Amino acid sequence: MKILISGGRVIDPASGRDESCDVAVAAGRIIAIKPGLGEPGSGFVPDRTIDATGCIVAPGLVDLAVRLREPGQEHAGMLESEMAAAVAGGVTSLVCPPDTDPVLDEPGLVDMLKHRAEKLHQARVFPLGALTRGLAGEVLTEMVELTEAGCIGFGQAEVPIVNTQVLQRALQYAATFGYTVWLRPQDAWLGKGVAASGPLATRMGLSGVPVMAELIALHTIFELVRSTRARVHLCRLSSAAGIELVRAAKAEGLPVTCDVSVHNLHLIDVDLGYFDSRTRLSPPLRQQRDRDALRAALADGTIDALVSDHTPVDDDAKALPFAEAEVGASAVELLLSLAVHWAQADAVPWARALATVTHGPARVLGASLGTLSASAGQLVEGGVADVCVLDANAWWTPGPDALRSQGRHTPFAGTELPAVVRATLVGGQVAFA
Repeated sequence: MKILISGGRVIDPASGRDESCDVAVAAGRIIAIKPGLGEPGSGFVPDRTIDATGCIVAPGLVDLAVRLREPGQEHAGMLESEMAAAVAGGVTSLVCPPDTDPVLDEPGLVDMLKHRAEKLHQARVFPLGALTRGLAGEVLTEMVELTEAGCIGFGQAEVPIVNTQVLQRALQYAATFGYTVWLRPQDAWLGKGVAASGPLATRMGLSGVPVMAELIALHTIFELVRSTRARVHLCRLSSAAGIELVRAAKAEGLPVTCDVSVHNLHLIDVDLGYFDSRTRLSPPLRQQRDRDALRAALADGTIDALVSDHTPVDDDAKALPFAEAEVGASAVELLLSLAVHWAQADAVPWARALATVTHGPARVLGASLGTLSASAGQLVEGGVADVCVLDANAWWTPGPDALRSQGRHTPFAGTELPAVVRATLVGGQVAFA
C-alpha cells in the first residue's frame, strides 16, 4: 500500500532533520521525505493519505522493556491487548524480558512467542533469552540456539545471579559470540526490600532497598566487563551514585549502555502516598536528588534510553497491602507522553527527547536487529517505514478507561499528559489510527 503522510513536522533525531515536509511510503519502506509529495505532478499517487498538519512525524518508538505476559500470565495480559497498547503508544519495536512462565530458556518457546506476535501484524517483538536455565542463576542456557530462534540478547530480568563465577562465565561466553547481556544491577541480598531506604520508608515501616544495593552490583559488573570485554546493557538505573559509576565506566571505554524507566524519571518516594500499591515498583522510587540526577543524565546522553518497564498487573494482585502487592505498572502507552512531559519541564529539545525513545534504544539493540539495524529508530529514505504521528498540542488523561493494556494500574492515573498518538505505521502498514 502507498501511504502519504502530509503536512507534518518531520523530526528525525538520528539525522538531525527537523522540517515541515511530506513522507511517502510504499512497499513497507520510506521512498521519499520532502515537501510537495502530495501535489499533482509529484509522481506519487497514494492509496491513503494521513493528514499530519499540526503534528510531529517521528520514527516509531523503540521500547527496551515491555512484558507481554505471554506465555503463562495471561490473567495479567494477553499478547493481543499488550501489542495493541504498544502501537497505540507509538511503539513499533519492543524488547520482551525472559521472565515469562515458563521462562524463555528454550528455543521452542521463543519460536512460539515470535510466531504469535508476527501473526498480529503490530509492533515488532524482540525477545530476550534467559541467561541461566529457569533464571535460577546456576546453569547457562544454550545461547547459540536461543539466538538462532530469535533472541537479541540474554538477561535475568529481575532475578540477580548470586554466584559471581556463574556471571563471569556467562559474560565470557557472551563475549566469545558477541552477544549482549542485559542486567538489572541490584545485589541479591540488599535488594530484598519493597521501598527505597530513607526516612520515608522508615516512617512507613517498609523494608528498604539501599542505594548500595545498586552500587555493589555495578562495581561487580564493571570488574567482570573489564576482564571479559563483554557488552552489557544496564537495565533501569535508579540512583545518582549509580549514574556517576556508569559515567566513569563509559569514560573509561567499557562497552556498557544503560536505561531508566519512566517511573524513576518522574516519581520519587513521597509519591508512595498512603501505601499506594500502584507505586510498588522495581527499582523502587528513590529521593528527589536521585530523580534529578537521572533526568540530567538522560538529557546529556549518559543514559542511552528511556523505557516504559511495562508490567501489566491484574486487580487482585494490586488490591493487597503495599508490601504484598505485585510489582509493576502499565506504561507502554505512556512512554511517549512521559518523554514529552520531561522534555517540557526541563526545556529539553524535541530532538533529544525523541532520541531517548527512538534512535537511542535502537542503537542499544545495534547489530542484533539484523536488516533493520540501519533504519530502526530513524526516518531515512529507503529505510523501514516504522513511523509515529503525534499531536504535541493535545492532552490526555491515563486511567482504566483510557488504557488498552489489560493491566489498568499506573501511578500516573488521573494526571493530564501531553502528546497524543494519531497514527502508527509498522512496516508501512497502519497499525493504529
